[in-house]
Amino acid sequence: MPDEHVSSDDSGSERSALDTRMVPLGERALRSILGHVIAVGDEAETTYLEVKSGLDVKSKIGIAKVAKFLLGAANRRPQEAARHFHGYAVLVIGAEKGKASGVARGAEAHELEDRLRPYLGPQFPAFEFGRIGVGADKEVLFVIAQPPQEGQMIFPCHKNFQGEDRRDNLEDGAIYVRGSSNTRPARSGEVLGLVERARGGGKPPIDLEVEVLGSISRIYRVEEILKSMRDCEEEQFSKQPEPAEEAFALTTLRLAGVFGSSGALSAKDREEALVAWRNGKTEHIAKGREHFLGVGLSGAGVRVVSRDRFVAKPHLIVTFHGCELLDHLDPDDADFEKAVEPVLRSHDPFQPAFDYSTLRPLPRDYPVAWSNRGEDAEVVLTPESFRPNVPWTSDQDDYVITTRDPQASSVEVTWALTEDGNDAVTSGEFRVPTGELIDAVDLFKAVFLSGD
Repeated sequence: MPDEHVSSDDSGSERSALDTRMVPLGERALRSILGHVIAVGDEAETTYLEVKSGLDVKSKIGIAKVAKFLLGAANRRPQEAARHFHGYAVLVIGAEKGKASGVARGAEAHELEDRLRPYLGPQFPAFEFGRIGVGADKEVLFVIAQPPQEGQMIFPCHKNFQGEDRRDNLEDGAIYVRGSSNTRPARSGEVLGLVERARGGGKPPIDLEVEVLGSISRIYRVEEILKSMRDCEEEQFSKQPEPAEEAFALTTLRLAGVFGSSGALSAKDREEALVAWRNGKTEHIAKGREHFLGVGLSGAGVRVVSRDRFVAKPHLIVTFHGCELLDHLDPDDADFEKAVEPVLRSHDPFQPAFDYSTLRPLPRDYPVAWSNRGEDAEVVLTPESFRPNVPWTSDQDDYVITTRDPQASSVEVTWALTEDGNDAVTSGEFRVPTGELIDAVDLFKAVFLSGD
């Protein structure tokens, strides 16, 4: 079942939970909408949803009310309509708060279309009907309007109707729009907005191509090799050091203020150092893994092309599902002691204690940011613009990408784009093949033990 979220009308007032991200087609979607209407009744009405508890769609007043809804739904602005139900609008007939009494069965779609056409005109876009039975002779009827499009004409009413309630009247030539909970005549600003829509004055939809550059790495036995190297480190430390090695270590440690100024490194000192080193195992392996993969694996990047469209100040989120991101490091900066923490690290007393080589300063307006979110990896791109048909490419020395499952032959990538001054969200997805499976043992030897 889709995740539910609280939707709101244009004034921001909160309504009961309804997933408006779905396309309102099919029985499952219609039952979800019906459940929402039964739960809250007329409060469910919004710019994209209208409710009529009882309406004879074969009567003149019934047809006029359906026509008015369809006219208002067709005269919406595309960007505003797209926020809910993917731009569709729905009229629910035969339900109210607490129950779904339905209307009489037998309303045929082609008969309804024939009765509606005089009000809607010959160029009116297609619409759909849905039904959910609520008894032997009753059903809830759904009238579903299509999403409005840029460049679409204004749809005026083509026929008069006079009802007992003037609010139900229709006037030939009038332009109707959807308000927050009803359909009404358009105001001057709304008419001008529809004129702009007809001219195609709104920006055309964004057609974006997103491509991953470089390799998404597959590597296994990383923790195994790091733990093995730690075992070697502990074994070497436990052996009696050669006199020259011990003298160098003691001199360095005394200058750094780690031990006293006289005497050899005692058995107690060695034991305390070993205990502290063992206690830091989890942190050491995590940091060692970051350094090892950062210097050992190739970097990746993203290439973006906007087809025939200028995108101002884009905010593009690219999500690599089931992946991990790590800072890419220069292979020349490979340091064995950063990959495998020594029991006693020698400190140069004339150098600062903090290792500034681990910092990667970036300009404040750098257009690429990367992080891990749960089991996924996320890259956020914020350049000044995407120019029409001109590729924009990020550097391939920012990060490396690895799959969390070394057996995955491909990974899913999704993206979502917004631009300055546009409420619409453009999204897409694709799959990217992963690189060849790498044995961490071979990579470790190549990076740290090659002797170069």
